[in-house]
Amino acid sequence: MNQIEISRQIPVVGSYDVVVCGGGPAGFVAATAAARSGARTALIERFGFLGGMATAGLVSPISVFSYNGKRIIGGIPWEFIESLESIGGAYVETPLNNVAFDPEKYKLAAQRMVLGAGVHLYTNSYLSYCRMEEGRVLEAVIENKSGTQALQGRVFVDCTGDADLAYMAGVPMQPKEGEYQPASMYFSLAGVDTANLPSMHHNRQGVNCHDLAIRDLLIGLDGEERVPEFGGPWFCTLLHEGAVQVNMTRCAVDYLDNRDVARAECRLREDAFRLADVLKRHAPQFKNAYITQVATAIGVRESRRIVGVHTITAEEYLSAQAYPDAVTRSCHPIDVHRAGGAKQDVQFLEKPAYIPYRAVVASGFPNLIVAGRCISA
Repeated sequence: MNQIEISRQIPVVGSYDVVVCGGGPAGFVAATAAARSGARTALIERFGFLGGMATAGLVSPISVFSYNGKRIIGGIPWEFIESLESIGGAYVETPLNNVAFDPEKYKLAAQRMVLGAGVHLYTNSYLSYCRMEEGRVLEAVIENKSGTQALQGRVFVDCTGDADLAYMAGVPMQPKEGEYQPASMYFSLAGVDTANLPSMHHNRQGVNCHDLAIRDLLIGLDGEERVPEFGGPWFCTLLHEGAVQVNMTRCAVDYLDNRDVARAECRLREDAFRLADVLKRHAPQFKNAYITQVATAIGVRESRRIVGVHTITAEEYLSAQAYPDAVTRSCHPIDVHRAGGAKQDVQFLEKPAYIPYRAVVASGFPNLIVAGRCISA
């Protein structure tokens, strides 16, 4: 491979106590928490809006806040849900308190929360490099329409989902074991007979809320026409009559390979329209349906995960092992999707799990924390 070398001066456009990279659910909550604690905080986001997979990927519902009849997750995340609900952007499904939402109102509520906390927001900015010294991150380098810029920080929080900052910093990553879980591209439909689509409500504990009737219908069509690879399917209300979010496309992809992502995006977009057409022609609830939106970004289930001071095992998670340094809890099942078919493995929890601080930090990197999909598990 040919290589070029570039040397240039990069302006430092801000100095902060905390720099958060990635404005998805992990990122905008982390930035809000830091700013409210009195830290001068910056938030870097590659899109022009916050929400990550929830808004760019249309991934819904937000799950799971309650378990065994008791709300487990509170704090800023639940405050966000209440704020979203207050502007007509959320529908809380009891008893699990899974949350269906309007993606556009989600963007609005997220930016209000972040800006209200005093966070300095750098949108449309792509993380490209970091400068290190003795294991400490000194600056995060971003690219945007203003050019190349650097942000200094005392503490950095990697909420990129793919551990981009941690990878650039040299944090060890867990080895890849076989294929990554497949990606999906959500799409939105209007014109659906939602009165006869009970599966769009995700409100049953210990139940995989996919639509079994439509799944069987699609599998049964195999000899009649070629149905694109699919999972589920899962439908989620969009809060308006006739409108649903659809999670069913799937495609094996290495999300860390740019060219493979381009291939997968094009295929999944084609598959979204093909599946919408199949539903329209074969499922009565969808006979008048049409696509109103396809996700801006593919929904990524798996990419990099750091090697933290501690790595959470499946056994620890399923048994709700308590840790002296637990920082949060989780009610979501272990949910593993398979490429090349409609397979999915689900293991539901008996009681909510714990996440220790040691799983979000790596040895030898004293001012770097990760949150979200890339934790050590």
